[in-house]
Amino acid sequence: MRTVLAVVALALAVLAAPLVFKPGGPGGIATTETPPWEIVTTDEGHSRVFGLTLGESTLGDAMQALGQDIEIAIITAPGERGALEAYYGSIISGPVTGKLVLTAQIDEATLEAMIARATKTEFMESTTRKSALHPDDLARALTMKVRAVGFIPSINLDEQTIVTRFGEPAERVRGSDGVEHLLYPAKGLDIILSTTGKELMQYVAPVNFETLRAPLDAAASAPPVAPGS
Repeated sequence: MRTVLAVVALALAVLAAPLVFKPGGPGGIATTETPPWEIVTTDEGHSRVFGLTLGESTLGDAMQALGQDIEIAIITAPGERGALEAYYGSIISGPVTGKLVLTAQIDEATLEAMIARATKTEFMESTTRKSALHPDDLARALTMKVRAVGFIPSINLDEQTIVTRFGEPAERVRGSDGVEHLLYPAKGLDIILSTTGKELMQYVAPVNFETLRAPLDAAASAPPVAPGS
């Protein structure tokens, strides 16, 4: 797998250009009583976070639960096929505020067709593209299930706070870019710690945790890039 999650591309673009998104409709700031560390798992390997059940709740369900102030678009990072994502620029999650990114479950043929019908495509940051959906595709997008969630807290959470709230991670993986991944397979969670930027929390159903783990393994086994190459 080449992607940790397409949500990473959007999250990084949001941090680099926080004003690039505009509200998608009325409804005020999104809110949920569920804090980021409240993760309910099932024996079948699924999980519920932010009031949404990953793999079952749809983007339409998210709008009903969290509010109408959402933007849905296709985000395409360099070298990736793109992802259908929904973005809340401001959400109150229990006692924490932040930004929320929902990644939808969509097949490649449908995704490509939506990109072809996009009403507008623009660059968000560097070569990451954002494609606005055709109205007919927007209605269809609301029926698609949420497969992953990314949360970027407004405040910096240090490691001690994270461990207090989420517990000790099962594994720690340090990336070549200076970030550290705290992995919680049983929760379907990867918390990315950065000394220079915001933290990023990535959630998937525990049964799908390999979609978070595999890219880290691939990066660790890749040969080093020679200087100047």
